[in-house]
Amino acid sequence: MKRIHFESAAKYYDESIINIDEQICALLKQRREQSNSNPGFPGAGLLKNWASEYELYEDLLHGLFSMLRDEETFRPIVEPNQYRKLLPVLKLVEKEDSVYSVTFIKQYDNASVVNLNIDREIPSGPDERENRFHGLWELKISGDYYCRMTGGGGSDGHISYQFVVSPPLPDNLSGLELVFSENRNPFFDKRAGQEIAVLLD
Repeated sequence: MKRIHFESAAKYYDESIINIDEQICALLKQRREQSNSNPGFPGAGLLKNWASEYELYEDLLHGLFSMLRDEETFRPIVEPNQYRKLLPVLKLVEKEDSVYSVTFIKQYDNASVVNLNIDREIPSGPDERENRFHGLWELKISGDYYCRMTGGGGSDGHISYQFVVSPPLPDNLSGLELVFSENRNPFFDKRAGQEIAVLLD
């Protein structure tokens, strides 16, 4: 899925505020570093006070801090380009009533593609089935790797999720650990599902 590039239709810019705007950018960087990229969200009381003190709209501040809550959603999307090879992995982890497997990794010039397969016993009740199978997964790999889930799908007993990893993983995967974390409710920060670690050799 490609993100649509935003270009402002406005042609006017008051260059007398350029230094102020640059200071805003510097403060955004300082904010990210001081919070270790995990700033959270200011409470309603703070937003109300700041809106009153600085003569700003409360909804404007709410929208601003909502965007700043997760800068990663604005990171440029890497699309895999120039397929090179397929690396066999053939690893599986069994946990509770599910089997999690990574069978191979696709290598491209600018990225790697990892597929997480999940096979489960089909729950008996329809409500339980709905709650068990729908969640979002994240992939984390130690080091300077950015992992993005690009999609997923399947049937009642099997589902697969695809992740793009950039920069590409080394062809020698020995010692790398893939950590998959499930978040059943993406609107809350706390993980509510499984965490699966796959050690490659």
